Amino acid sequence: MATTTTPRDLALGGSARIRDRATVARQRAGRTVVYGTLVTLAVIFTLPFIWMVLASFKTQRQVLSSFDVIPDPWTAEGYIRGWTSLPVGSFITNSVIYSGTVLAAVIITSSLTAFAFSRLHWKGRDFWFVLALSTMMVPPQVLLLPQFIFFTRILNWSNTLLPLILPLALGHPFYIFLLRQFFLTLPTELDEAARMDGASSWGIYWRIILPLAKPALATVGLFAFIFTWNDFLGPLIYLHSLDRMTFAVGLQLFRGQFTTDFPALMAMSTLSLMPIITIFFFTQKTYIKGIALTGIKG
Repeated sequence: MATTTTPRDLALGGSARIRDRATVARQRAGRTVVYGTLVTLAVIFTLPFIWMVLASFKTQRQVLSSFDVIPDPWTAEGYIRGWTSLPVGSFITNSVIYSGTVLAAVIITSSLTAFAFSRLHWKGRDFWFVLALSTMMVPPQVLLLPQFIFFTRILNWSNTLLPLILPLALGHPFYIFLLRQFFLTLPTELDEAARMDGASSWGIYWRIILPLAKPALATVGLFAFIFTWNDFLGPLIYLHSLDRMTFAVGLQLFRGQFTTDFPALMAMSTLSLMPIITIFFFTQKTYIKGIALTGIKG
């Protein structure tokens, strides 16, 4: 039986198409506003970095001039002068040792502790976890003096990297919390199946949990590396000789009492950011995935 299209049906169909077009137009306008806002904020936040990179290729007069935005002429004297005036190679080596050691130790100790708090059942587990989290409320400045006395007078670790590495290598509450929350999102059936196959707790941790927790481990590792690479207060207190300083402390030596070598300072500051930018560039997908998958279960 043939259907008859009435003028009313045609009018309703036309109204639906108009509403669909209006909805699509509103969605496009909304996306345009969101993307435009994000691009504007990205440009604003990257302007200081762009200025720093451009200033590293300027002369001292151009840096102090508010009218010279683009270097004219471009010169690498800031990099040459910055690298040769101070032992920047030693600064980089010390920072790599400090950050690399803490990175490896934090991943091991924090993941082990988080595994115990999330996958094992033992008496007082929740109490000790809350106690560990409560230490995050203690300002680090409160512990500065007793730690300094302990490391320098009792252990005689002054002017070494050990007082900087040891407190972080033993595990940080924030990293433990982050990994614990991720471990809780993994099905417990994996542990039960592994135990039925004869796996121990160590086998479950090493063969099942760690491979599945690569995004969270990458996130913790990135946080630990950025913190230690940019750490200024700790190395400033414990390190005294020039050949033991880290990059973060060595940068302030380019500032004099009466003048500052801005091209050299900006050049070495740009150089100090390269490891962080490089690591984030290669791990950004894993890092974002780790943040997205870290739940609030438990």
